[in-house]
Amino acid sequence: METIVASKSLYTYQDYLTWPSDERWELIDGIAYNMTPAPSSNHQRVIRELSTIFNIFLKGKSCEIFPAPFDVRLPKQGEDEQLAKTVVQPDLTLICNKQFVDRNGCTGCPDLVIEVTSPSTMQLDLKVKFRRYEIAGVKEYWIVHPEGRTIVVYILGSDDKYGRPNVYTTNDQLPVNVVPDLIIDLNDIFQVISDD
Repeated sequence: METIVASKSLYTYQDYLTWPSDERWELIDGIAYNMTPAPSSNHQRVIRELSTIFNIFLKGKSCEIFPAPFDVRLPKQGEDEQLAKTVVQPDLTLICNKQFVDRNGCTGCPDLVIEVTSPSTMQLDLKVKFRRYEIAGVKEYWIVHPEGRTIVVYILGSDDKYGRPNVYTTNDQLPVNVVPDLIIDLNDIFQVISDD
């Protein structure tokens, strides 16, 4: 993964809208990250399985799940949306407040963000995005490690900080904190991973 060589100090959503549409970029605190090349087949399999489970469960309910590419704009308080310095494309985004969703994606804080990590995005997911999602107030943040067949779940506490993570593996049942009554059998998720 690479960052754009800055021609100015920080980029905004206005800049982001001018970048090539055949490339995938994210903007975090004004720094641009090139998210190409395309993710691995195991990465996509995990997203497909999780998305299917969420879609079936949420049918007829107020929350919606959106797979990437889907722009999530996270302006700071009082910051004009066009000048927002953070635009991310989580692998899966769960939004229960439909007012946040518009034709360009989402402006505001999702309820749940799921990132399926790879060696090239590990540091970004574990450090940079972790902090940005915590500051934004994302209630639940999952980091999925396909090859390790684990999901690390962070829940936002009453102090607006992520507490100690819960780690789930292949044989576990993962309760979705922000969607009561949804429990995911991780065997269903990780059985699709190929060791090739």
